Amino acid sequence: MLHRPSIARSALMGLLLVATGAALATTDDETRDWRRWLRMFPNIAPATQPAYLQECGSCHLAYPPGVLPAASWNRILAPESLADHYGDDASLPDALVAELRGYLMANAADGSARVRERAFAVPGAAQSDTGLPRITETPYFIRKHHRIPARLVTDNPEVGSFSQCNRCHIGADRGIFDERQIEIPGLGRWKD
Repeated sequence: MLHRPSIARSALMGLLLVATGAALATTDDETRDWRRWLRMFPNIAPATQPAYLQECGSCHLAYPPGVLPAASWNRILAPESLADHYGDDASLPDALVAELRGYLMANAADGSARVRERAFAVPGAAQSDTGLPRITETPYFIRKHHRIPARLVTDNPEVGSFSQCNRCHIGADRGIFDERQIEIPGLGRWKD
């Protein structure tokens, strides 16, 4: 019995050495292909709840729940906030609000295991002029977009606002917000 752990340990070490050798032998092209393949997967869980997709997605991108903490979603879903939802009346029946609230609370940034979603949960999300939270005013969003000139977004009639994520992030509806998958209308691929 004393020999079995050492045999298993030796086998594991051998596998690790082979894997390390293979990783070191990978060419730049192979590394780029691997990274390109990895970018096809969501780095933020996309919105999936049918009522949320229907009600919220009919006016704008159904933002992934993981881009705001639960308290922010709760404020957005308050009856007075829905009555003046960033300048529009988005009032909904109480039962539907309860359904949406349950979905958003269960999938909010502060309860997520995803690193990028947790970054949105950092306290200090700025308030809009209506007092409602804005994804575009969270510290994480600002840090990730600070080098993008306003003329490419807010002055661009095909985009109009930084809140129009899906105008530039070609995989936004699938939760893919990789910076190498950005196409700014009128400009093309974004190269930082």
